[in-house]
Amino acid sequence: MYKRKKTILVENFARIDIDRFRRRGFPEVIYCPGKTKERIKEIARVLIKQGQPLLLTRLDKKTYLYLKRFYPRLKYNPEGRLAYIKPRLPKKEGKVAVVCAGTADIPIAEEAVTTLEILGNPVIRLYDVGVAGIHRVIERKDLLRRCRVVIVIAGMEGALASIVSSLVAGPVIAVPTSIGYGANFSGLSALLTMLNSCSPGVAVVNIDNGFGAAYFASLVNN
Repeated sequence: MYKRKKTILVENFARIDIDRFRRRGFPEVIYCPGKTKERIKEIARVLIKQGQPLLLTRLDKKTYLYLKRFYPRLKYNPEGRLAYIKPRLPKKEGKVAVVCAGTADIPIAEEAVTTLEILGNPVIRLYDVGVAGIHRVIERKDLLRRCRVVIVIAGMEGALASIVSSLVAGPVIAVPTSIGYGANFSGLSALLTMLNSCSPGVAVVNIDNGFGAAYFASLVNN
């Protein structure tokens, strides 16, 4: 019986899981920090050759411009630091809201938004609605309640996730960010607040992990 090839070796530095698209609905994603631009190019080449969607996270603009010379269809979100060739995936019916507490959290929010859109999710952005002016998010509660999943991104003390969770029926995925003054310990204070939320239905990803939150939200939205 013929067995489908599941891994492609790229020289001696990468083993690409080309079966992941079939298993999970989206292929392996290229995390760019720590990789040379030449190695990123070669990994991208294999995914494109296999007819798989392409998503590169935490990509700096200089490397994007280098890759663009080889892959003209490559698009870039400079704020979210993602590059992609948008696939033709079925559009999901449920909406996902991406809520961030402050303007400084927008880069992580944009990482989540672009990932969600590439995975076929309709997205609603709701930015700069932190707890320092709680009326801003309460005024949009009806909008949030129409969403199947809500991603909440916040630094400082990270209280926004608990408040949003108390307003909606669906699951909330909380993303602590490293934004905040000295004693926030580079996002640890927000992480601990979100992990200790007394509002049921809050799941938490790691600090600044907008991509991970979006991927999980897309799985829920399936």
